[in-house]
Amino acid sequence: MSKPENLPEMEYRFLGRSGLQVSAISLGGWLTYGGHVDREGTYACMKAAYDCGVNFFDCAEGYADGESEKVMGEAIRKYGWKRNDLVISTKLYWGDAFSDRKINNRGLSRKHVIEGMNMSLERLQLDYVDLIYAHRPDRHTPMEETVRPSTTSSTRARRCTGERRSGTPMRSRRRGEQPRYNMLERIQVEHEYAHLYREVGLGLTVFSPMRQGILSGKYKNGIPDGSRFAQTQVEFIAGFWKQTGKAEFQAMADLVSKLEPIAERLGVKQSVLALAWVLANPNVSSAITGASSPAQVYENIEAVRAYKKLTPEVLSEIDEILNNKPPTVTMRY
Repeated sequence: MSKPENLPEMEYRFLGRSGLQVSAISLGGWLTYGGHVDREGTYACMKAAYDCGVNFFDCAEGYADGESEKVMGEAIRKYGWKRNDLVISTKLYWGDAFSDRKINNRGLSRKHVIEGMNMSLERLQLDYVDLIYAHRPDRHTPMEETVRPSTTSSTRARRCTGERRSGTPMRSRRRGEQPRYNMLERIQVEHEYAHLYREVGLGLTVFSPMRQGILSGKYKNGIPDGSRFAQTQVEFIAGFWKQTGKAEFQAMADLVSKLEPIAERLGVKQSVLALAWVLANPNVSSAITGASSPAQVYENIEAVRAYKKLTPEVLSEIDEILNNKPPTVTMRY
């Protein structure tokens, strides 16, 4: 599928208070690349994204046991993209797949940060990454031990511009955080982190902006064959169904269906509305999307234009439907 001619021009935002600029829409490899999307499909999606102005690509050592990093790195070489035109991030914590023993290969110890980063760079076949995220908190490891390798001259792992701990932003050299954020999950970004945007200039590259596709509206009449939540053989999906009952899932789908008239009035798909709503938050530097086809990439790009249609009145209407707006943080009593 060729790139549609009427797509909006990509928008670039600073990552918080840093000088690094990332595309408002980015592409990530979670649950897709190196997994159920084959190599040629990955190449096609990445090229479609790049051709639309996407410069930020996100992966992790734990995605598909490192295969996501490999195939995304292959795409960069295949198309001959200049490294200085790209912003690449990866995440460290789960290095089990690359060892015979879990000891020292899981967590955020100095040893694993250095060795894990070097192995990630080998899989990506890159000299450096622009952002390193800590994929999970490691409460056994002092913060200084985790952060210090980024300034160690004896390792390629030093070449980074940011770090984070999932759920607990780092207090040292923090440039960005990668929380889950979407219409259904708001408390962390809109309430818990509220003071960090002003105090330290925190930037967000958020994931799951469409709640694994729930906000697209495609589940209002059940779970279609071949859809993500029908793939119960996938470990993450199996885990989701252990925690979420069918009644709870249907309640989410029913709530999302109430947003359909707003999307129709704005002339966009529900998936585009959901992504546009995320971009309407000025603290979001980039929304990390997943895509299994170029067509999905092109659809996601539409959100760059659509979010400008979300007036205060439209956003208030959405809040009334969702009924989950976090309490306002009182800056001074």
